[in-house]
Amino acid sequence: MATTPSFLPDISLALHAPELAAPARLTPAFSPLYQQIKVLILKSLQASEWKPGEPIPSEMELAARFRVSQGTVRKAIDELAAENLVIRRQGKGTFVATHSEQHVQYRFLRLMPDSGDISSEGPAERQIIECKRLRATADIARPLALRTGEAVLQLRRVLAFQGAPTIVEDVWLPGGPFKGLTTDRLASYSGPMYALFETEFGVHMVRAEEKIRAIAADAVSARLLDVPQGEPLLSVERIAYTYNDIPMELRRGLYRTDTHHYKNSLS
Repeated sequence: MATTPSFLPDISLALHAPELAAPARLTPAFSPLYQQIKVLILKSLQASEWKPGEPIPSEMELAARFRVSQGTVRKAIDELAAENLVIRRQGKGTFVATHSEQHVQYRFLRLMPDSGDISSEGPAERQIIECKRLRATADIARPLALRTGEAVLQLRRVLAFQGAPTIVEDVWLPGGPFKGLTTDRLASYSGPMYALFETEFGVHMVRAEEKIRAIAADAVSARLLDVPQGEPLLSVERIAYTYNDIPMELRRGLYRTDTHHYKNSLS
């Protein structure tokens, strides 16, 4: 039978005199063993012990490392796979998820062509309008968990599909982790931007939150997207996080929806 590793925190319940009369209020500080193993694996991922695209140790090796059963490790990895942090490959093992893989590239992009198959459009054509360093205003600093005035990198780009400009995006990144990112580097990189962040800056985006609303195109967005001023657009604000829910990107995009639609799967 699997036992809790000696190095894991002791699970205990602290009682205080005022609470003894109201046991319904007591909440034990407990998490299942597989969840504790999941946290330890996440720490290794965050420390880049295994980099995006690389295999992680086998279930047997991890079980020996953490002194638990293979079943416990398997359950922890199952959750990591469900969260798209690792990818299982039949007969090959388990690998750290990477945005370089074709089926992961569009993980955070929910804008679909009306034909229903985003891969049929081919890779997006990207135009970098600008990339500059500046001081974060309060509305930019807050979602990035920065202080007002801290350095950020701001870039604007247009994504076109089959020659038609479809998305204009403003992106803000914390200045420290992305020191050295330039317009030329962004323009010359042919892969997905998140893959560039992984390989050159060691930042792996693992999840994102979005807010969506409808707006009318102003003069600037109308020119960049080649639509009439006042055209309905979909405004999407995204905050992307790396491991341990650390925000690493604020992105505000305007989407044309005359030939595309926003698609999300709910479960």
